[in-house]
Amino acid sequence: MNSFVCKNCGHKIPLDKEIGTQHRNHCPFCLYSLHLDNETGDRESKCKYLMKPIGLTFKHEGIDRYGKLRQGEIMVIHRCLGCDKLSINRVAADDSHKAILDLLSKDGKKDLKDVGIKVLSQKDFREVKKQLLGNN
Repeated sequence: MNSFVCKNCGHKIPLDKEIGTQHRNHCPFCLYSLHLDNETGDRESKCKYLMKPIGLTFKHEGIDRYGKLRQGEIMVIHRCLGCDKLSINRVAADDSHKAILDLLSKDGKKDLKDVGIKVLSQKDFREVKKQLLGNN
């Protein structure tokens, strides 16, 4: 398969090795996904409902070789509209910056702290923008 059509917004999405999106799992325009996996990459879920982007988090942080805290990359948090399963997926290079930044102001994510997911908010805007757009 060289492309798919987003079940949420209807855009045709190419799967392009050149920009690292051959294994894309969400639409770069609206960030919606489909519940296809039980475990990452297995494509064995019977659910197949839309997964709504509900927030952002950072991939686990680490310590660099100088002992300084290193910020992890931006990840999109999805919630399945069928079975309520949560999924976290890395942001792709061609994802809409506006759609990503809009997720910083979404409400209704406070329950994710109970499952160990630190949801980003407006206070993280500077770091998210830096990762998306560079040091502008």
